[in-house]
Amino acid sequence: MLDKNGIAKRIAQEVKDGYYVNLGIGIPTLVANFVRDDISVEFQSENGVLGMGPFPFEGDEDADVINAGKQTITTLPGASFFDSALSFGMIRGKHVDLTILGAMEVAENGDIANWKIPGKMVKGMGGAMDLVASAENIIVAMMHTNKAGESKLLKRCTLPLTGVGCVRKIVTNLAVLAVTPEGFKLLERAPGVTVEDIVKATEGKLMVGEEVSEMRI
Repeated sequence: MLDKNGIAKRIAQEVKDGYYVNLGIGIPTLVANFVRDDISVEFQSENGVLGMGPFPFEGDEDADVINAGKQTITTLPGASFFDSALSFGMIRGKHVDLTILGAMEVAENGDIANWKIPGKMVKGMGGAMDLVASAENIIVAMMHTNKAGESKLLKRCTLPLTGVGCVRKIVTNLAVLAVTPEGFKLLERAPGVTVEDIVKATEGKLMVGEEVSEMRI
């Protein structure tokens, strides 16, 4: 079973040389810490940063340099800062190659709910609305179940939707799954996790091939 850093490490393997990548709030922000040194990647944050690096070491933080989640970040040589209009112009103009988001629920048809739990105060949907509407390659980083042990990979989302049919791949603490027209497809299992564990933790339709490889982290 993976922890949050393990999920980020596995997703980092999906990042290719030359990619422009948007990192959402939560687990996705950790991905920048694990990208291979021999490739060139530009990480974008919707608050107007292009060229984010790993999180700073304790004592090296600059409170004026933050990501969309208000976490302090580092920037790489050549990084740039700009306003929200230009940032969302990049997103809406489909200039981002990969979008990595957190989620509270994902449905077997690729619907995602990641912005609101009814009854809890929120400021708004934020940039997630634009990201899921514009991105063509979305990977979700999430825990497979909630704190009560209930599946977060569902037949249909129960929370208000952020986007419809947009998720392509999911990496959880238990597995790597693709979203297909027939439902979730199990691609890899986490170390120490059995296929039966994943089946039990998945409410939505799950297709399992004859051989499911173990993740290489």
